[in-house]
Amino acid sequence: MRWKRTIQLLDVHAEGEIGKVAIGGVPKIPGNTVAEQLNWLNTDPKGQELRRFLCLEPRGAPIGSVNLLLPPKHPDADAAFIILQPDQAHASSGSNSICVTTALLESGIVEMKEPETIVTLETAAGLVKATATCRDGRCEKVKLTMVPSFVHELDVDVDTPHWGKIKVDICYGGIFYALVDVGQINLTIEKGNAAALVQAGMVLKELINRSIEVVHPEIPAISGVAYVMFRDLEADGTVRTCTTMWPGRADRSPCGTGNSANLAARHARGEAKVGDIFKSRSIIGSEFEVGLLAETEVAGRAAIIPTIAGRGFTFGLSQVALDPFDPHPGGFALTDVWGPLAGEI
Repeated sequence: MRWKRTIQLLDVHAEGEIGKVAIGGVPKIPGNTVAEQLNWLNTDPKGQELRRFLCLEPRGAPIGSVNLLLPPKHPDADAAFIILQPDQAHASSGSNSICVTTALLESGIVEMKEPETIVTLETAAGLVKATATCRDGRCEKVKLTMVPSFVHELDVDVDTPHWGKIKVDICYGGIFYALVDVGQINLTIEKGNAAALVQAGMVLKELINRSIEVVHPEIPAISGVAYVMFRDLEADGTVRTCTTMWPGRADRSPCGTGNSANLAARHARGEAKVGDIFKSRSIIGSEFEVGLLAETEVAGRAAIIPTIAGRGFTFGLSQVALDPFDPHPGGFALTDVWGPLAGEI
C-alpha cells in the first residue's frame, strides 16, 4: 500500500475518557519549547492539517483526544506530549496525562518499575509528575502532581439569552475554565442531560470568550477559555462535574484540569486547604481523587498545586494512514453526530 502518511496509535481511556497516544510516525513538530510547538500546531496550516487528519472523520471521531508523543525539551522530563482535539491543540489535560503515562509504561517506552514508577511529563503548561502504581506489568493507578492552578476571577456576571444573568468562576488548571454551578441553567449532571449540558456549554463559552480576555501571565500561548465545566456538590461532599467540549460533547471522565481549576476556586473561597482530598465524579459515574498538595504563586498571584488520581486502561492498537488519492485528507464533521457547531469546522 502506497500510503502518504501513517501514524501508530495506542488506544487508552482514563475513567471513560478516550486519550489515544500517537507512539509512532509522529512528524517533527517545529519549536524550541513545547509551548512553541503548541502554537505551531494551532497557527500553521501544516499543524492544523495534522490535527484534522487525526481528529476528524473518516479517521477520527467526536469522542476523545489524540496525544502526540514528542521528544522532551526539559532535561528532567521522560516524555513530552500535546493534546489534539477537533477544535485545536491543547496544553494540558489530567485524563490525557493518565492515558499517556499508562501508554508509556505498558508499551515499554518507559521502563516500568514495581510497585511504583515515577514518570515526568512535559506539557506546554509545564512539568507534570505522574506516580504510577504498577503490578504484574500493569499500570493500576496514576497520581498526577499538576501544574500550578489559580483563580483569574471569581463570580463573573455573564448575561445570557436563556438563563438571565449567571455567575461564573474563571480559573486556570493547566488551561482556562469557566466553572458554572449547574443549577443556574436548571439542569442536573446526569447522562440523560448530556446533550442539553453540551449545548449550554457551547453557548456560554462563546459568550465568555467574546467579552473576557484571558491570557496566562507567563505562557502567552495559553489563552482563552478552553472549556465550560458544570459542577455540583453531592450530599456526601463529592464534586459532580461535566466538562463540555467543542464542537459538542461531554468529557466522560471527571476532568483533571477542570478539577484543578475548581480546587483553586474552592481554596480561594476558604473551602479547601493544604492536605485536603476530595472525590470528583463524572457524568458517567467514574471518579478521580483530587488533592491540594501545596500553596504557591504564579506571577505574583496566589496559586495551588493540585493532585489528580485515576486509572487508565489500554484497549487497542491501531494505525491510521492517508491514501495519496483520498479526497478528504483534511477530514470533515457533520452535525448529525458532532453537534450543531460542526458546520463551523
